[in-house]
Amino acid sequence: MQTVRVRIAADEQEAKRIYGVIERAFEDEGNPVTVYEFTPDGRVWAVEVLLFGLEPDEAIAEVQERVGPDAFAAPVEAELLEDLNWVQKSLEGLAPVRAGRFVVHGSHDRDKVPAGAIGIEIEAALAFGTGHHGTTEGCLREIDRLVGRWHFDRILDLGTGTGVLAIAAAKLARQVVVATDIDPVATRTAQENAVLNQVPHLIRTFTAAGVEDRRFAEFGPFDLVIANILARPLMQMARSISSRMTGDATLILSGLRVEDGPRILFAYGTQGFRLVRRWDKNGWLTLTLVRGGVHAA
Repeated sequence: MQTVRVRIAADEQEAKRIYGVIERAFEDEGNPVTVYEFTPDGRVWAVEVLLFGLEPDEAIAEVQERVGPDAFAAPVEAELLEDLNWVQKSLEGLAPVRAGRFVVHGSHDRDKVPAGAIGIEIEAALAFGTGHHGTTEGCLREIDRLVGRWHFDRILDLGTGTGVLAIAAAKLARQVVVATDIDPVATRTAQENAVLNQVPHLIRTFTAAGVEDRRFAEFGPFDLVIANILARPLMQMARSISSRMTGDATLILSGLRVEDGPRILFAYGTQGFRLVRRWDKNGWLTLTLVRGGVHAA
């Protein structure tokens, strides 16, 4: 699939405004968006977004259509990038990530997992979750803390991506974890990574939008749900996610900006959940909520 880089150049203040507009416009698809100093003197900054499967002129039109009333006057240009595996290339230089007892690494860093740590090998794929993002790290830390202290009967990783969180929970709990995603590429990747990490018998994957699929009823109700998605779908699914959980349940939510916290807490508070722990990094937020008599503080 060909990759197009769309670039907008502007002064620093305007570039940072444009960056926020573009990031919001493409947040549901997860297209990479960056902002940086374009000239050595810092007078010109650039915002870039990568789009896939489009021609350059189509990519420009897509960006301009998405931003709508937030449009900007800065010039927009696009170029077709060399046909490389950009996901693989971007991961080649990433160092292993330590989150609690977990160390997430690529195949080239197998020998860097220290004794006593739980290694999770994740290869490059068109799915989210390498441990380097603050939301993934926050979830891993909570999985380490919670699963290390309490027993959970049924665990769900909703929006599994690469499967890194499901694999972490399965390795620590040594029990079956259900891993689902709206994207069939993600569920296939998660199963492949489960094989790579020698826990295919503990990971049950299937592709589904939301939690309405009948298979959730077959595997649930769940007493631990991990959902590293985005604020908007988490808000929309508050009632349906809660309906798939037990009366005494624990919920790890991420994919959130710090400013999303209050509305997420309100949405899940109406479903009987209360906050017991929050963790943030670089503006990204992970929340742990409980319902009933559970004490997960």
